[in-house]
Amino acid sequence: MVKSIEHISQKELELLHSKQGKIELLRNKQVNVKKALKRVNYLNELVDLQEELLKMQQWVAEKKKRVVLLFEGRDAAGKGGAIRRFVEHMNPRMLRVVALPEPTKAEKGQWYFQRYVLQLPNPGEIVFFNRSWFNRAIVEPVNGYCTQKQYRDFMDQVGDFENMLVKDGIQIIKFWYSISKEEQKSRFESIRQDPLKQWKLSPIDDRAQELWDDYTFYKKAMFAKANGSECSWNIIKSNYKPNARTESIKYVLRSVNYPKDETVMNLLKPNPGIIESADPSTFT
Repeated sequence: MVKSIEHISQKELELLHSKQGKIELLRNKQVNVKKALKRVNYLNELVDLQEELLKMQQWVAEKKKRVVLLFEGRDAAGKGGAIRRFVEHMNPRMLRVVALPEPTKAEKGQWYFQRYVLQLPNPGEIVFFNRSWFNRAIVEPVNGYCTQKQYRDFMDQVGDFENMLVKDGIQIIKFWYSISKEEQKSRFESIRQDPLKQWKLSPIDDRAQELWDDYTFYKKAMFAKANGSECSWNIIKSNYKPNARTESIKYVLRSVNYPKDETVMNLLKPNPGIIESADPSTFT
């Protein structure tokens, strides 16, 4: 008879935890050891990084700093999952996650940046934007949600807008999550088959593959125009989600000037194969 986990005694658990017990478990199960080790290493690293996020957040609160993190990228690139790993153990009273819905009729008549200004951090707060004012740089023109004049006006104004925020003391960190066309297609198919995730799909998602090249055109234009020294884009290669998440966290921890010792700096060393500065001539 095969025992379920809830019927295993403490003594039996200790036996299974022994070296020989683990060998027997592996012998009797179809286990991908390399994959399991990779997953365990990722989870251990993630916990270490999340502990540092708590220290960083406390420093931001004590010093009354204001931090904005922008998460942009194609549909299904992993933006939401990355944000969840950031905030999983952080103090919710000192952060906000902003994912604005379609603008209302009144908002459509306002200055474009107005509704985003209302979401900027208070002193001691970190704000995560799951998509941001850069909707007008890519999503809106690709899908016909703005005119070309509105698009050009945005591109002319966004640099000055961000410079004003930086001069006022707001630290802005921008991520672009980059995936291949094949990976996006695979993720869409997985979402459609999962009843717990189907809510993630929208009419925009349905056209993402068809409009792939249009997204690429506007993305490169954004990198070329809206990539100032104070608010540069950081490209996160996110075909493999765990690496994308840990590299994003490491970059934020390196960028925020909270106290770090040598051990922490070693933990935060970047992987250049995962994170790179934006170059409008490359990236998917």
